[in-house]
Amino acid sequence: MDPKHIRNFSIIAHIDHGKSTLADRMLEVTGSVEKRDMRAQILDDMELERERGITIKARAVTIFHEYKGEKYQLNLIDTPGHVDFHYEVEKSLQACEGALLLVDAAQGVAAQTVANAYLAVEGDLAIVPVLNKLDLVHARPDEVAQEIETSIGIDATDALPVSAKTGMGVKEVLDAVIERMPAPDGDPEAPLQALIFDAVYDEFRGIIVYLRVVAGTIAKGDKIVMMGSGKVFDAVEVGAFRPKMTKTGVLSAGEVGYFISNIKALGDVKVGDTMTHSKGPEVEMLPGYREPTHMVYADFYPTAAGDFESLREALETLCLSDSSLCFEPVTSDALGFGFRCGFLGLLHMEIVQQRLEREHDMDMIQTAPTVTYMIELANGTQQEIHSPGQLPEPDKFEKLLEPIARVTILIPDEYVGVMMQICNDHRGIYVRQEYLSETRVQLTYDVPLAEIIYDFYDKLKSSTRGYGTLNYELTGFKQDELVKLRILVNRDEVDALSSIIHKDQAEVRGRGVIKKLRKEIPRHMFEVPLQAAVGSRIIARESIAALRKDVTAKCYGGDISRKRKLLEKQKAGKRRMRQIGSVEIPQKAFLSVLGSTADSKPSGKSGGK
Repeated sequence: MDPKHIRNFSIIAHIDHGKSTLADRMLEVTGSVEKRDMRAQILDDMELERERGITIKARAVTIFHEYKGEKYQLNLIDTPGHVDFHYEVEKSLQACEGALLLVDAAQGVAAQTVANAYLAVEGDLAIVPVLNKLDLVHARPDEVAQEIETSIGIDATDALPVSAKTGMGVKEVLDAVIERMPAPDGDPEAPLQALIFDAVYDEFRGIIVYLRVVAGTIAKGDKIVMMGSGKVFDAVEVGAFRPKMTKTGVLSAGEVGYFISNIKALGDVKVGDTMTHSKGPEVEMLPGYREPTHMVYADFYPTAAGDFESLREALETLCLSDSSLCFEPVTSDALGFGFRCGFLGLLHMEIVQQRLEREHDMDMIQTAPTVTYMIELANGTQQEIHSPGQLPEPDKFEKLLEPIARVTILIPDEYVGVMMQICNDHRGIYVRQEYLSETRVQLTYDVPLAEIIYDFYDKLKSSTRGYGTLNYELTGFKQDELVKLRILVNRDEVDALSSIIHKDQAEVRGRGVIKKLRKEIPRHMFEVPLQAAVGSRIIARESIAALRKDVTAKCYGGDISRKRKLLEKQKAGKRRMRQIGSVEIPQKAFLSVLGSTADSKPSGKSGGK
């Protein structure tokens, strides 16, 4: 198709503002899906997406729309809205020339609305504002249009009124995509340049590559080279998403589609790589994508030691479709061999864990999430620390630095006081406060990332009755009074339960952890001491009493010295047993401590997100 009749665009918005519903209506209005096949969230084909009602993976679909007597090809990339999947949005926008900025006309501009709009502006995309949910009685389109202009600086006087639920205004949105967004400027006759923006693994067909053709043409039977790896493949099948994979045989400049070539090795495809003809003229590699910044780290250990390689294969498969996930092997004295994984946030971590369990049938233990710390050595060099176990003794480094996030919170004005108190409780530093409208306020704070990943989001939602929204980005590292909290069971440190926290919280957190352990570790034939320590100082202690046999049961009356002798003999035996005996910590005990920290933090600093 002539590139003049092609438009590539994304829908960007905050979570729950109606992106997937609007995509459904577009498919319905253009007749891209038969009525009998139509269902809600048709582009969200992952079980977890449909269950949670959120978009996790960006999905591409090609639709055709007639405008002023001419047929246009519209390539829509539906993007996630949650802050943890910010990287998916960034990847999608690089394959587009324009974006629909969707805003809930009742809720107004939210934190991710602003963040995603800035991404589109940085990518030099044409932005078309759309006001959704105008069928609601409490919709306030004029106020929300003013909020868009105030917070983002985009002219919203011609924002399109839409109800994705009823279908009102959807045709006008499609017309606006054609009118207001530029056509791709690639030349179909030029040498092939195609950007790989995603990939999935199919056990029958190998790796399916999702690509955007920037210049040139790719056809079935062509020999294609991946410029990053230098691997050459034959194009067995080339097609587009309509919305199911449909063979077209050829894709030309400006089009979005897929490429299949019986690729079996997961390392042969890298998202962000450039594809071109293997014997054709030399072309420049496309810019690709910047490496994602991992916010949260956690360790995954298989419950059965023999599942280590299966877990590695499962993680490699997930990394193909989720390029923001990374992992490396680790060992733990308590849990054996496993993998340390890097995530963009807590929801991302939860989704990966559930995908491993559901899609790959993995049974595993996950350690408590931790953020990346930085230590500064005496010679001035800096070193990243991804887990408390990597932290050397205090005399081995000069400074311990923690990551700081610039947090943007949008809330109704009546919740300003309580939100400021929450930020202060989480060691936040005030930056600024702006009024987007008479009733909507944007607060900006610098908050340690470790405080955000515990319970900050939960407290925000509960204290603002669900009206508050949050976005954050890493700004740098800062020194504070941080300590390593060590947990000792029978005087042996359990590295999987150690954590790096602020000095003021150490005692309360340590006491909470050992109280949980005391409930879960079974009694042994000897007393088991549980201790929380900072450095060499014990800050909390509990004991699990020994199992006792009544050795004096057969002594009826008689001299008390006989009973004493038996009790002393029993005590000496337990003392010997304690020296040579080992304490077995059941998996249930790890899960009780690692699963939630709700009971281990003081009021105002509680819980896991």
